[in-house]
Amino acid sequence: MFYICSEKHSDKVRRRRKENAVKMGKMAMESSFMVFVCLIYCVSSSLTQAQVFDVTKYGAKADGSTDMAQAMKTAWTEACASPSPSTILIPRGTFLMSQVSLGGPCKSSMAVQLQGTVKAPADPAQTKGDSWIVIRNINGFKLNGGGTFDGQGKIAWTKNDCHLKKKCTNLPINLRFDFVTNALIQDITTLDSKQFHVNVLGCKNITFQHVTVTAPGDSPNTDGIHIGRSNGVTIVDSIIQTGDDCVSIGDGSQQINITGVTCGPGHGISVGSLGKWKNEEPVVGIFVKNCTITGTMNGVRIKTWPASPAGIATDMHFEDIIMNDVGNPVLIDQEYCPWNQCTDGVPSRVKVSKVSFKNIRGTSSTQVAVQLSCSKALPCEEVELADIDLTFHATNGTATSVCDNIKPVISGTQNPPICSTTSTAQPA
Repeated sequence: MFYICSEKHSDKVRRRRKENAVKMGKMAMESSFMVFVCLIYCVSSSLTQAQVFDVTKYGAKADGSTDMAQAMKTAWTEACASPSPSTILIPRGTFLMSQVSLGGPCKSSMAVQLQGTVKAPADPAQTKGDSWIVIRNINGFKLNGGGTFDGQGKIAWTKNDCHLKKKCTNLPINLRFDFVTNALIQDITTLDSKQFHVNVLGCKNITFQHVTVTAPGDSPNTDGIHIGRSNGVTIVDSIIQTGDDCVSIGDGSQQINITGVTCGPGHGISVGSLGKWKNEEPVVGIFVKNCTITGTMNGVRIKTWPASPAGIATDMHFEDIIMNDVGNPVLIDQEYCPWNQCTDGVPSRVKVSKVSFKNIRGTSSTQVAVQLSCSKALPCEEVELADIDLTFHATNGTATSVCDNIKPVISGTQNPPICSTTSTAQPA
C-alpha cells in the first residue's frame, strides 16, 4: 500500500513539475513576444516621429557673418527626401543667409523651426529678383519656433522708386510662399523687409497665427502680408506694424479670413489695388473681423484703378473694427491713382458688390470718416452699413461722409450720417 501511495505521489509531483514547466514556457514565450512587440512599436514610433535636421550639423554658424544658405539648402534636400515627417532646426543665435529657394514636392510633411534670428544681406544688390526666402510647391508645411527673419531693409528703402515710375525696382520680399497647400505659419517675426514682408501666391489652406511684422511707418512698399490668387487664407491674432498695407488682398483671392489683427502704423487693411493689369481674377469672400487699427493712413478699404480692365470684387465684409486716430476709416476708392500713374477721369470697370461695414467705431484723423467713391460706369451694388460710430478727433468740426455712385443700405447707428454729401474728392 505504501509503495502504491508513494508511486501515486511521485506521479502527482511529476505532473505538477510538467505543468509548471509548461506554464514557465508559456510565460517565457509571452514575455519574448511582448519584448518583440515593444521593439516593433519603438522602431515604428521612431520612424513616424519627425526627424530633425539641425542646420549647424551642415555647416551653419551662429556668428552673424557666415552665410548659411548652402547648409539650409542641403538640410532641406535631405529632409524633403525623407519618407517620414521632417523638421529643419535653426537653433538660437544669429545667422546670416543669402537668397534661398526651397521647393517640393516632398515625400512627407515638412517643418522649419526657427528659434534664432536669420539676417538677409543688407545690400539689396546681393539678392537677385524680388525674393529672399521662397517656399514653393509643397503640401503639408509648418514654420514656427519664435524666431525672426530680419530683412535689414534700411539701405533698400532708399532705392525704392515706385513714386517715380510704374515699374518699380525689384527689391527682395522677406518670405514668399508659392503654391503651398495645408500650411501653418506660427509664432515667427518678420522684421524690416526690403519690400513686402510676406507674399502668398497660389496657395490653399494656409494659416498665419501669432505672426509679428515690424518695420518703420515710413518704410516704403513694406506690406505686411500680401495675398494673391490664393484660396483659404487665414490671418489670426497677429500684430502688423509697417510702412504700407498691414494686409493687402490682390486679384484671385478667395475665402480670406482676417481675425484679431492689430494693425498700425501702416496703410490699413486693403482689398486691392485691383484693375491695374489685364486678366485679373475675381476677388470673392473676404472677411475682416475683430481687428484694431491704430494711427494708419487708411482703415478698411477697397481700392481699384480708374481706366481698368473689367473685374469683379464681391462678398466682402468688415465687422467689429476699432479705429484709433485712423485716416479714412471706411473707404471704397474706385479712383485709386497713386503718384498720378493712371488715366485719370476714365472710370474703373471693376464691379464692386455685396459689401458690408458693420460695428465700426472709434476716432478718425480725417474729417471725412466714411468715403464711398464708386465707379460711375459700374456703381457699387448691395453695400450695407450698420452701426458706424466714428468721431473726428480734431477740436474743430465733426466727422462727415461722402458717397458717389452708390445707394447703400443703412441701419443702426449712423455717426457720421451716411451719404450726407456727394463729392469726387480724392482721399489723402
